[in-house]
Amino acid sequence: MLKHFITLQWKGFFRSASLKANLIFKIFTALGALYLIAMFTFAGIGLFYGLQKNGYEPLQTLNRFMTYYLVGDLVFRYFFQKMPIINIKPLLLLPFDKKKIVNYALGKTAVSYFNLVHAFFFIPFTVVLLINGYDPLGVTCWLLGMIFLLYVNNFINIFLNDTLSLVVIVAALVALLGGAQYYGYFNITDYTLPFFQQLYSVYWLFLLPLAVLIAMIVISHRYFSARLYMDAGLAAKATTASTENLDWLNRFGRISTFLKNDIKLIKRNKRSKTTVIMSVVFLFYGLLFFTGGIESYNNPFMKIFAGIFVSSGFLFSFGQFVPSWDSSYYPLMMTQNISYKEYLTSKWYLVVIATAISTILGAAYLYFGWQAYAAVVVGGIFNMGVNAHVVLLGGAFNKSPIDLTSGKKAFGDSSAFNIKSILISVPKLLLPIILYAIGHYTLGPIFGYALVALAGFAGFAFRDWMFKKIEAIYKAEKYKTIAAYKQSS
Repeated sequence: MLKHFITLQWKGFFRSASLKANLIFKIFTALGALYLIAMFTFAGIGLFYGLQKNGYEPLQTLNRFMTYYLVGDLVFRYFFQKMPIINIKPLLLLPFDKKKIVNYALGKTAVSYFNLVHAFFFIPFTVVLLINGYDPLGVTCWLLGMIFLLYVNNFINIFLNDTLSLVVIVAALVALLGGAQYYGYFNITDYTLPFFQQLYSVYWLFLLPLAVLIAMIVISHRYFSARLYMDAGLAAKATTASTENLDWLNRFGRISTFLKNDIKLIKRNKRSKTTVIMSVVFLFYGLLFFTGGIESYNNPFMKIFAGIFVSSGFLFSFGQFVPSWDSSYYPLMMTQNISYKEYLTSKWYLVVIATAISTILGAAYLYFGWQAYAAVVVGGIFNMGVNAHVVLLGGAFNKSPIDLTSGKKAFGDSSAFNIKSILISVPKLLLPIILYAIGHYTLGPIFGYALVALAGFAGFAFRDWMFKKIEAIYKAEKYKTIAAYKQSS
């Protein structure tokens, strides 16, 4: 039966309507996976000697921060790991035993890359511990405990799949605890360290996370088995219907119809809601660069790079999927008397307003000096004036639909992956750095900021001209896009 499931999935991939996009996505995913594997392996080996060199006891230090590692892994899984419900739905139409379907789906998550990648950190670290004379039995028990806890995360993520608010609360709480520990107000690791340390010193304690893991497997199996019906647990939840007029958007004229539709889409679908969460997450990206905590990031070119990212959360996470957000009704929309210019203008206003809000919220970086916030401001101007047009241009070549009813994550499919859109996206990050470098090496950093800002203002000045070019490309690609959206990927 397992062989049969794998064969069906293999055929489904190669018979997909978006095979080329899927292959490109798989290649980029594989390259990213290899990079992470290499980084995890080097970290597992180098962490021990790095901590020891600086006078820290390696195992105890790692255990102290293991809470943040596990919670960070859980949040990362939520945004990126695809849940088994997507794999189950097509199988419900076939004469398979439901228990075997659940076993296959849960088993597939167990061998997921999100679980296996951690082995490339913990196993090398464990080997180094053994080489340096740590108790073999204690190290083995500690390793087993870590593996079981990571698999517990895997099954917790299944239940968190539909509770975005809880994930946000947990992530905010961890960020708050991390900040409190960094500034010396409260150290949560004083309370979590003993448990992780005792996984090494108390040999039988690894049985505790094992028991939790077994309980999670049983609960998950019963949960899916009881809801394994197309018209029951897997069906969309019925909610009380409500209407929203959003009359305040009428000031935008005819494009207000599109703006209202996009705002409702964002509020009513999990995947589109995630774009708002990512916008907030991007605001904190600058902390890696402006705090000086990472030496290699402590240079002006990386700071302008950070300035672009801080205000671009919504632009990149929502804008790069235009017009795929509307793929379910895009063919119908194209039969109506709708102006492409009005449609694109509404998307442009949406990403520009969101970018402006992010730029204003980025004022918190004034704490690190005026130059830090100057990088955020000019980055926001460049995003609004130039990158807003670039993401719309890239959307003309985006042929993969988005299923808003699925559990795919924010970056969980190939919707934005094709050669043309990738090449078009290159200037989004390289151009501002090049402009800043020209100014920095001629008249100084202020002139570099001015050049980036001027490029953004130029984008505003030539907006109508750019829209004509982008509109012409959308029209040229219209029927290819409609044909692609009508196919099931």
